[in-house]
Amino acid sequence: MSDDHADKSFWLAAYGPYAENRPLEAVIDVDVAVVGGGFTGLSTAWHLRRAEPGASVAVLESEIVGYGASGRNAGFSMTLFGLEAGVTKALFGAQRTVEAYRYMERAVDYVDRLVREHGIRSDYEFPGYLRVATSEGAARRIERDLALLTRLGIAGLEWMDAPRLRAEVDSPAFLGGVWEPRCGLLDPARQVRELKRLAEAAGARVFERTPVTSIHRGERLRLTTPRGTVTARKLVLATNAYSHLLPWLRRKQVPVFTHMVVTEPLSAERRARIGWRNRQGVEDGRALIHYLRLTADDRIAIGGSDVSIPYGSDMDCDASPRVFADLERAIVGFFPALAGIRCTHRWGGPVSVPVQMVPALGYLGDPRVTYSLGCMGHGVSLSHLNGQTLADLVLERRTELTEVWFVNRRVVPWPPEPLRFAVGRAVRGALRLLDARDERRPRPAALPEALAAAPPGAPASMLASAPPAPVPAEAAEGAAASPGPG
Repeated sequence: MSDDHADKSFWLAAYGPYAENRPLEAVIDVDVAVVGGGFTGLSTAWHLRRAEPGASVAVLESEIVGYGASGRNAGFSMTLFGLEAGVTKALFGAQRTVEAYRYMERAVDYVDRLVREHGIRSDYEFPGYLRVATSEGAARRIERDLALLTRLGIAGLEWMDAPRLRAEVDSPAFLGGVWEPRCGLLDPARQVRELKRLAEAAGARVFERTPVTSIHRGERLRLTTPRGTVTARKLVLATNAYSHLLPWLRRKQVPVFTHMVVTEPLSAERRARIGWRNRQGVEDGRALIHYLRLTADDRIAIGGSDVSIPYGSDMDCDASPRVFADLERAIVGFFPALAGIRCTHRWGGPVSVPVQMVPALGYLGDPRVTYSLGCMGHGVSLSHLNGQTLADLVLERRTELTEVWFVNRRVVPWPPEPLRFAVGRAVRGALRLLDARDERRPRPAALPEALAAAPPGAPASMLASAPPAPVPAEAAEGAAASPGPG
């Protein structure tokens, strides 16, 4: 792997030497051209070749596969759709909230099956997920979301009180939280390169260092690259956070940068101090969330805390010394026993944020062109399954996946610059204020009433009678969650 990608994430740096595919240096004609070599694009190419073995498919990646969010995220394969369930319900209603959650359950199960059935080597494990409260405000947000999902018939979520939670992950900051067993963890760089292996084995061609400089719609679609040209019958734009660089998608989403750090490997003594024997993924209930996990070699990887908002076409927001310092302090805040631990890697990467904060995919004007964007920082499982959905769309097949409501949904456009930048900064400022308010308040002597009433380990169904929060509060506080770990 060339040195200029080693700083893009711990995963890309740790993977070892990587043999890039050669760029496109010819004029080729294919049935389907896929722009973007991340989880979405490679999954789409693989599904297309499996469904239609005679179809010619070319994937065009401007850098190396996994250069974007697919190689920089925290590797959580989880059920979270967009942001919180309360946001989805406030904007789209209860039925669509359930439909989205079921899609995400299917996505997590799909990744689990894919890894196991195809021998994918990505340090995969399936330890589940904890969403923890570190303040009274966070506890109330988690309570509201848990009660909402329970009322909507979502099962399998379970409240853990502070003693039980600390028996799992021994942090004095954790006041309680929700346990969800359906969550996998993986090394995203290994995963995306394994998807490349599957796609190529199925017959797709993958070209790296092949940026698309122009796209022309004529009788055939024509894509121009620095050293070659592709003509195609169908086109898939699997560009997610980079979609604003394409005129056709410019205002459907904006990139928001989230940041991560990774510690040195924990010694056996340090591991013993913090418990975490079952290795669950963890996310807190702040507005600007923290998300953290253990890597395969027992480092702590932590991200979040704040985000960076780029202006216009700028995509050079990977580094934020202020956020990196915040994250390093957060490690010790969660685990005082780790004071003095050293961080070895720091990086950032973009996630894709539509106005309504939920994913979007579908046709772009006609059935020849499909797109996918809006993996809101929880996109590992989502982007894998979206590849199958896009393949169905390309083949013009009406399936259970293509009938999901966020496929071919109307996307509310972002305003043009400089208003877009101002709006983004204003939202971030509001989230910072919400966290500052929560963190100034004293920790509660008891958690919210509905949670305190549930005995340790009670299933979420015990909260079914909890009164719902008003929809405006669900929207306002539910939206107060930054892009997350997937």
